[in-house]
Amino acid sequence: MRAILAGAGALPGLLLEAEMAYVVQFKDSVIDRHKAPPIKARFEQLGKLFDELRAKDVREVCLAGAMGRPALDPVAFDPFTASKMPLLMKAMGQGDDALLRAVIAVIEAEGFAVIAAQDIRPDLVAPAGVIAGEPVAVEDAARARAVLEALGPLDVGQGAVAARGQVLGIETLQGTQAMLEFVARTAPGSGGVFVKRPKAGQDLRVDMPAIGPQTIRQAADAGLAGIEIAPNAVLMLDRAAIKAACAETGVHLWAGP
Repeated sequence: MRAILAGAGALPGLLLEAEMAYVVQFKDSVIDRHKAPPIKARFEQLGKLFDELRAKDVREVCLAGAMGRPALDPVAFDPFTASKMPLLMKAMGQGDDALLRAVIAVIEAEGFAVIAAQDIRPDLVAPAGVIAGEPVAVEDAARARAVLEALGPLDVGQGAVAARGQVLGIETLQGTQAMLEFVARTAPGSGGVFVKRPKAGQDLRVDMPAIGPQTIRQAADAGLAGIEIAPNAVLMLDRAAIKAACAETGVHLWAGP
């Protein structure tokens, strides 16, 4: 049996369309409760959560959706969570990737296999090739890609925008929307390219980059001509709606190189 540790956004619901699974619902989770019975959980009580998953014969878990760093209440820690806090606190100081690796290690040590969203829905990722339109401003795409490759070891972000050889924006903690809004304000009508891809060495079982139809519209509002995503490594949340948004806005989309 599988369980989805649900964060915010559309991904948990998309996974539940493929199969029935238990859903672990934290404070910020947004899911359709009619799709699966929710398991209420707190980050301060991981021991209780793991015991409940074992009682339900869960063998595999999938972390799906956006999860911010929660404000933890030490008074509410169960003994298991309290014992893991030194490890997790150390990882928090080393960046999001280090924290996610530590979380995975804790889950796996309890006997659960951590699987990726694309293991459940392989159709959510695209192989190399054109998705809508054609590749445009390929030199700018290469420039943005090089920036992401250079910044990957620093655990900065998963997206960058370049136009006419200049870097116009780099995704940081504030996310894709904030970056594209910045580009729209500071370099409107640039005709540039937004590149979205995982950081070098990133564990693609968690925090895989994702785009949706709103990403296409935000790129269009920023005056961009195209979006390049990494093949087989970026989730497409509603491919039909994404292609429709590309047709509506004229934004080109491809997976490559």
